[in-house]
Amino acid sequence: MTVHPSLQNYADAWTHSIESISELVKPLVEGEWNRRTPCPGWSLRDIVSHIIGMECEQLGDPRPIHTLPRDLYHVQNDFTRYMEMQVDVRRHHTAPEMTSELEYTVIRRARQLRNESRAPETMVRAPLGKEQTLERALHMRAFDVWVHEQDLRVTLGQPGNLDSPGALVARDTLLDALPKVVAKDAGAPANSAVVLDVHGPVEFLRTVRVDADGRGSIDGAPSLGPAVSLAMDWETYYRLACGRVRATSVADRIKVDGDQDLGAAILRHFAVTP
Repeated sequence: MTVHPSLQNYADAWTHSIESISELVKPLVEGEWNRRTPCPGWSLRDIVSHIIGMECEQLGDPRPIHTLPRDLYHVQNDFTRYMEMQVDVRRHHTAPEMTSELEYTVIRRARQLRNESRAPETMVRAPLGKEQTLERALHMRAFDVWVHEQDLRVTLGQPGNLDSPGALVARDTLLDALPKVVAKDAGAPANSAVVLDVHGPVEFLRTVRVDADGRGSIDGAPSLGPAVSLAMDWETYYRLACGRVRATSVADRIKVDGDQDLGAAILRHFAVTP
């Protein structure tokens, strides 16, 4: 039995990114595992530990019994505390322990996906003791591993895969959150439009429209009179939307035409990942 057709895209994207991560970390020597990454509070080791932990949870493995230190500044709520557990429990693992556990986990997960026969709407494990559909779970794993692959690439100075299958999943995931950013968080006025023009390895133009009731929606049709237009390259877009950089630090890579105050408000709220 193979993966359901509606899940195949996510399975392929996950496979591409997770195999790339394995290749990136395989040659690392002990000291390199502690290098700081763009992901707030996490080293290379921490990112790989997070990936291992989340994939193990999808396999049904029990969560570790572990007490977190009190001085982790980036752990500020229940969600980040939940995520940190799988990370902190591996902070003293050696390089061979990390690579071997990652390899074993990838083998197990790949086998699980090859034999997946459940329907996409099947409810499965989610963080914080919640549940989500199998389709949502695999979608989020494909998104998560691509973003963390890019964290590793930035840290190691090995750019690549900005147009991979995972990049396209990331594009769609981040765009789904944009109407809320524009309409609710940034407070774009009713009956207005905001245009986002992204170029580079992944190119797209999207318009967020705010209706008379202040609700946002997104489509691919251009707007003749947008309140503001934002233009940037794909790498800048994903890094902003994933909270890896602030707009002030990449201002030279962003062009804002129209209402400058609204443009600034949108960029202040651009990060949509937890």
